[in-house]
Amino acid sequence: MSRPAQTCSRAFGSRRFDGREVDSGKLVGKAVVVTFVDSACRESCPIIVSHLARTLPQLTAEERPRVAALAVTVHPAVDTATHVRRFLRDRNALGQLDYLVGSERALRPVWKAFHVLPATDTGSPDVHSADVRIFDRNGRWVSTLHVGVDLSEANLLHNIHAALREPLRDA
Repeated sequence: MSRPAQTCSRAFGSRRFDGREVDSGKLVGKAVVVTFVDSACRESCPIIVSHLARTLPQLTAEERPRVAALAVTVHPAVDTATHVRRFLRDRNALGQLDYLVGSERALRPVWKAFHVLPATDTGSPDVHSADVRIFDRNGRWVSTLHVGVDLSEANLLHNIHAALREPLRDA
């Protein structure tokens, strides 16, 4: 079993599936929910994204701008804009989280920092690291949730609230 990154990497250096750039500087001071997914996956990824899509709207109007939800591709060749859009739409997640894509070369350092086994390396969209990691507003790891074990809307909401309660340290 791989260990989670103990601090949230603020340098995702990526863009959203729709081409918009992601400003990693805007993650500073936010609780960050991050997962690594493949839009062709039929096992864990649809469950993860569906849970996120149902949980994030439960945050209050005050909480939501203080949370960033990121899904990072583990299969860049497959995660085209059309494929990702359909995947998110089918799970009612379109607009709920930022689905980050990029070249394999650009994403390798991110996968390595988070100890992620990408689908690109396994050759299967259903075989890759698939969990949800939550980081507090200081970028420190709070929890990791797994499909079929402890990933639920209640646990997601509880852990996001715990990450938001952590006082923001001065830089």
